[in-house]
Amino acid sequence: MINVLFFARLREELKTASETLDYAPEIATVGAVVALLRLRGGVWQDVFGDGQTVLAAVNQEMCDMDAPVSDGDEVAFFPPVTGG
Repeated sequence: MINVLFFARLREELKTASETLDYAPEIATVGAVVALLRLRGGVWQDVFGDGQTVLAAVNQEMCDMDAPVSDGDEVAFFPPVTGG
């Protein structure tokens, strides 16, 4: 299983804070997880679609979309944060 977490605006737009996905070799990278979520269409396509900036972390370590994902990992998604 992969534990997927959504933070801030993503949590609000997707109306969920977390979910679990069954691990499969086809979703062995963060980018593949994003592609799977995007396939749901609707708001999922809006949040994870082309031109949208979403940051990711695997097991609480910032990463890019090529980062590997293994069974039992936690993958978190959140919008970019600006300070002031």
